[in-house]
Amino acid sequence: MPQTYIERILRARVYDVARETPLDLARGLSRRLGNRIWLKREDLQPVFSFKLRGAYNRIFHLGPKAREGGIVAASAGNHAQGVALAAGRLGIPAAIVMPKTTPPIKVQAVKALGARTLLHGDSYDDAYERALALTEEKGATFIHPFDDPEVIAGQGTIGMEILRQHPEPPHAIFVPVGGGGLIAGIAAYVKYVYPQVRIVGVEPDDAPTLERALAAGRRVSLRQVGLFADGVAVRQIGRETFRLARELVDEVVLVSTDELCAAIKDIFDDTRTIAEPAGALGVAGIKRWLAGHPMEDADLVAIESGANMNFDRLRHVAERAELGEGREALLAVRIPERPGSFLAFCRVLGRRQITEFNYRFADAAEAQVFAGVQLDGGEQEKVEIVRRLESKGLAVVDLSEDETAKLHVRYMVGGHARGVRYEILYRVEFPERPGALLDFLSGLGRRWNISLFHYRNHGAAYGRVLMGIQVPPDERNDLRRTLDDLGYPHWEETTNPAYRLFAGVLDARGP
Repeated sequence: MPQTYIERILRARVYDVARETPLDLARGLSRRLGNRIWLKREDLQPVFSFKLRGAYNRIFHLGPKAREGGIVAASAGNHAQGVALAAGRLGIPAAIVMPKTTPPIKVQAVKALGARTLLHGDSYDDAYERALALTEEKGATFIHPFDDPEVIAGQGTIGMEILRQHPEPPHAIFVPVGGGGLIAGIAAYVKYVYPQVRIVGVEPDDAPTLERALAAGRRVSLRQVGLFADGVAVRQIGRETFRLARELVDEVVLVSTDELCAAIKDIFDDTRTIAEPAGALGVAGIKRWLAGHPMEDADLVAIESGANMNFDRLRHVAERAELGEGREALLAVRIPERPGSFLAFCRVLGRRQITEFNYRFADAAEAQVFAGVQLDGGEQEKVEIVRRLESKGLAVVDLSEDETAKLHVRYMVGGHARGVRYEILYRVEFPERPGALLDFLSGLGRRWNISLFHYRNHGAAYGRVLMGIQVPPDERNDLRRTLDDLGYPHWEETTNPAYRLFAGVLDARGP
């Protein structure tokens, strides 16, 4: 390992703007995994990401002439903020090219730090090409986000801090990988001091930049990368970063979007902070790695690399976290179309928490139900649920790993129905607790057939159900009395325009 990188890291000028972030024990996650899980809290930096370390170190080492000429960078987020803060602190004019698709909150953050922003193209690659052209036009200096020795050295100070903060060398350090600057810098320092410490890169399975390069023995350019973990959405690892990673990184693990969402929740549970998807890669990698390398009582460090999370992603994260942790099953179940079949189905599930329940009458003989079920026993519990349903003669399809089902179909179940007589629509609320849905259906009884049903657990104090029930006109007062006796707030929605337009009963006159 080149001695020059140790010298660069020891001389790195980062603490003018960066702070030495804590190495925190994730106590809850440690108990669950049977090992000590440590979080290197780079989300606590002034720009909520490690990126300002490398950016400031690179810019600080510019000569007087280069400083006068100004700097240019390309970024859609964290690097942009690091460059803007560093340039403002050093009094250097900075222009940062960002894709037009960059969320306004990130553009405003860069402007607030004093940099000039230019929006160009629809992707990072478009912005990168424009930034290089602008560098030539202005005679400025381009600040690369990862493939530069001073940037790598700046990020390497994280490895130096970890070894200073932890009394003994940890068993392994799990590092998010995009362009490779972070893992190259950390590995350069840690492997020099403690060669036995494993350096494990973690990448999304839809952006395996380093994993593919190591397998091929050379840098490769991915045709496309997933954008959920936008902080590491890089098509090709850097030339210098790959040279170092090829020599110093022990292995790479890939994780799914669902595993990333589960890791974001893990971090929140222990710290009450929200990591961005790329920032949670280290934790997701530890969990995936331990599944294939069972061990106990080891010290494992995850780099929590950033917290620049777009608020509108939180709903997606919350929905997918349970699937990523193996705590929710998505099932398609075919049941007989007759009164009481819903109740029988729920009794098979018992008092497990139902997270979602979608159904619309379509056929006089049988019905398809789309159900989400909370699991406490993981895969084995799901297998047992499927076995019990099938033992009752119900056909079951496990959709828990079906991306189309998770992203789209679960929200599309329903539509208009034909040939459904006497359907009326009710909206009902009941206290949210395990078994509440079963209690509600048991109280409703078997007298009337349910022809439409939608329930979704939002983690709120109250569960919300929308249901269509086939009730002849002379029995509707009986239904009202039954609902009143159950004691749950309820509202009739039969004339609701959204229902009539999108889910109502079709006859010769339309919905």
